Amino acid sequence: MTFSVEMIESILAGGFLVATTNDLRRYPRFNPPQPTFSAWQSANQRYVSRVGNLGLGGLFIRTPEPPPLGTLIQLLLDTSEGEIRARAEVKSTRRKEGMGVKIVAMQQDDRARFARWLKRLSHPPNPG
Repeated sequence: MTFSVEMIESILAGGFLVATTNDLRRYPRFNPPQPTFSAWQSANQRYVSRVGNLGLGGLFIRTPEPPPLGTLIQLLLDTSEGEIRARAEVKSTRRKEGMGVKIVAMQQDDRARFARWLKRLSHPPNPG
């Protein structure tokens, strides 16, 4: 089964995702409700870092020395939906803070798991 952008947007449309900044992102980003980590690697770096915020289009990864703008990295997120692998491009950096990355490639199955995970995160269980 193929998931189009429109299908994924409609899956997320009923959610309560709130953008973390007032910007013009295609997909909203939100802070994960619990610590979330991503393994990532570039041609000369390999790390596990905490995720600051995330959305269907990308994420902010906390790392003290981010690679240069334009660097392609491989991502691995271990979620309750299973492992999610993607290729991303470094779009912004903040020295000693981290990097904003845009997801540029993801297998269909990974994209479906990512969309399900984000939808579930956007609807936290009711306490009580």
